[in-house]
Amino acid sequence: MQFRQNSGNQSTSASIQHRPVLSEMSARSRDIFRTIVEAYVETGEPVGSRTLSRRLGQLTGGQLSPATIRNVMADLEELGLLFAPHTSAGRLPTELGLRLFVDGLMETGGLTEDERSSIDARCAAAGRSLPEVLDQATLMLSGLSRCAGMVVAPKTDRPLKHLEFVHLAPGRALVVMVTEGGMVENRIVDVPVGLPPSALIEATNYLTTRLAGRTLALGRDQILQELESERAALDALTKKVVEAGLASWSREDNSGALIVRGQAHLLEDVTGVADLERLRSLFAALEAKEQLLKLVEAAEVADGVQIFIGAESDLFGLAGCSAVISPYRDSQRRLIGAIGVIGPSRINYARIIPMVDYTAKVIGRILG
Repeated sequence: MQFRQNSGNQSTSASIQHRPVLSEMSARSRDIFRTIVEAYVETGEPVGSRTLSRRLGQLTGGQLSPATIRNVMADLEELGLLFAPHTSAGRLPTELGLRLFVDGLMETGGLTEDERSSIDARCAAAGRSLPEVLDQATLMLSGLSRCAGMVVAPKTDRPLKHLEFVHLAPGRALVVMVTEGGMVENRIVDVPVGLPPSALIEATNYLTTRLAGRTLALGRDQILQELESERAALDALTKKVVEAGLASWSREDNSGALIVRGQAHLLEDVTGVADLERLRSLFAALEAKEQLLKLVEAAEVADGVQIFIGAESDLFGLAGCSAVISPYRDSQRRLIGAIGVIGPSRINYARIIPMVDYTAKVIGRILG
């Protein structure tokens, strides 16, 4: 499994800064720094020298005095890897410190068989309906990680195999679109009240004949021109059904679909009004789908999981959150979208990275 830091400007400068820092740190400094970060991930609280002395003694069997540890912590603070919140005697890792830990010191583990089975089962249960697969995968990731699960599905045009209109209720019909890869997408559209069943059948036959083997984008303009010039042998009601079906896909914006599940998990670490306001800004940005195309573009050039820590991403920086995101691709290695989790900066990166990576691969296999 591969994972990379994100490709934003800030992360590039950060990586240039921290690569020599790690090589210059002594084994003692690395042990102390690793222990501080691991304690922070567990508790979210500042770590003091006495606590570190006890933890290091349990881990290594040796004993460092609190005074020695304080000196090392001061050096790490000068390097920009730690900071002291308020007047606390303890230390917390900075965003640069978390990046150093993730890129150079963290050891990622594998998933348990139960976790793999759970991911496989939840994704497979959704069948081949792309929205349902993504929804189930996002819910599952949120539950396993105790973070908010997120999936970005960019607007794509894949060759169609079949398109069908199904009556739901007076004035309402379901448009079912099946791609050549077997993925299914559904839309509900408004149709004239009192529409006869024959009009839905005729609209289905008309669009399927003209769109089979072609993308919607390629066929749509030609069909609309044909309807406009009345070259299509359709009655007025059937023409309205065809136009409604085409419009149902045209209303999507270019940033694609976004699914976020488990936002309540982000509230678990909120300690005050300022934290709540930062989260509100994140939710507002997610609702507006700002920066989502940038995430998809970053995923497209990535070889594996990407990690965005705090200010490294405009989307997550204001809320002080981190995100672990992986692209998912079809069997031809074409990018379909990106899936991951959003959580506080102290998320358990070592556990979540393989979880996101495996889920992306499962989705890719289902897509075929």
